[in-house]
Amino acid sequence: MELYELTVHELIEKLDKNEITSEDIIKSYSNRIEEKEKKIEAFVTVTTDKALEQSKNVDRAKSKVAGIPIGLKDNLCTKGVKTTCASKMLENFIAPYDATVVENLEDAGVISLGKMNMDEFAMGSSTEYSNFKVTKNPWNLNTVPGGSSGGSAAAVAADMVPWALGSDTGGSIRQPASLCGVVGLKPTYGLVSRYGLVAFASSLDQIGPITKDVTDSAILLNIIAGHDEKDSTSMNLPKKDYTKSLIKDVSKFKIGVPKELLGEGINEEVKQAVEKAIEEYKKLGATVELCTLDVANESLATYYIIACAEASSNLGRFDGIRYGYRTKNFTNLKELYKNSRSEGFGAEVKRRIILGTYVLSSGYYDAYYKKAQKVRTVIKQEFEKLFKEYDMLLTPTSPTVAYKIGEKSNNPLEMYLADLCTVSVNIAGLPGISIPCGVDKQGMPIGLQLIGKPFEEETILQAAYTYEQKTKFRENHKPQFKK
Repeated sequence: MELYELTVHELIEKLDKNEITSEDIIKSYSNRIEEKEKKIEAFVTVTTDKALEQSKNVDRAKSKVAGIPIGLKDNLCTKGVKTTCASKMLENFIAPYDATVVENLEDAGVISLGKMNMDEFAMGSSTEYSNFKVTKNPWNLNTVPGGSSGGSAAAVAADMVPWALGSDTGGSIRQPASLCGVVGLKPTYGLVSRYGLVAFASSLDQIGPITKDVTDSAILLNIIAGHDEKDSTSMNLPKKDYTKSLIKDVSKFKIGVPKELLGEGINEEVKQAVEKAIEEYKKLGATVELCTLDVANESLATYYIIACAEASSNLGRFDGIRYGYRTKNFTNLKELYKNSRSEGFGAEVKRRIILGTYVLSSGYYDAYYKKAQKVRTVIKQEFEKLFKEYDMLLTPTSPTVAYKIGEKSNNPLEMYLADLCTVSVNIAGLPGISIPCGVDKQGMPIGLQLIGKPFEEETILQAAYTYEQKTKFRENHKPQFKK
């Protein structure tokens, strides 16, 4: 078995036994990137040369993960390396500082292999809205990897990086993880610092791991979780070791399955795979029953109003003046603003800015934005009610498997429906994890989502780990790189 095929915890084991060096690992992944990148197009910037230099001087005393490589979504600020957000607006932007999560990784001795492709400014569900390239799904190169963290998920699935960081505003870690057959964890809002994450929708954004298995997600969460005074929304909570939750036991868990997310809009094969997973949890000793999430159908509209409103505000900073793209075609200040923004942003970003500006405008604020915030409160309350009865909730991650490139890109509404099962988790600020639970008749991965109580990541990690160990998806299914 090649080094690039191993999980992070398997690599750590070999490093601890002095069977391999960090340099060996970096070389293995560098060769793999060279071999597969032209097919997958997962990277915006590759930094393997720098990584190789760093691997020669690794201090293994720093931490267990010292010398392990990683991929970083390209909306995380990295000092000295471009942070483009896959946008023309920031195509040459080099941040003067590191995001807090990047600092945490560097402090632990983790080495970056580069910046991963994404939907522009994280707005999309397919990674087709990048200004630079369209990332392919390694299970079938004609299909999308999901988004917006599609580059991160595709690279992990294709063994081009052992793990990666993504960001999740409405499902952007979990949905690509589902479509690429890997594990994606969206932590509770406030558990991981957002400092240095280029903002899309500040009340919804959260950084989290995309990994080959659940164990690696727990290890990576240990590194990135924690209080940060530079982020006003960061919670000051006692530090936890999430690897301690990796116990094969779900017998004490009571799991609710919202029937609204197993009905209309869910592909039949996805539904069958999730129902099979439910039966597996019952065999493992968990109590699983159907429940009602009354606001499931309202979540999508609520999300797109709030997210677009916050995006229109956050992206107002890109004006052609201070940094980012500046048009050469202007005769006055108004034209400078207008042309810089119209030339620098892609179609989907412009669409969301316009929607957001509309719902915040005088005369429509009460009808849309204010109402959406009220519904957001109701959604949170509905989850609180359910969590009085259940330890966690179980749903599909994505309503479908990966679809063909170009199939939905001209139909924004259909694309937005891809977030049906994930957006409510962000609205309520809850933790959610996606794990593979099977494949369809074409051999494409299907994801299962577990939703937990605030700051109880260990519960969903335990349930995900137990299921993973029983079903052994990675051992039985591999990406085929077929067309």
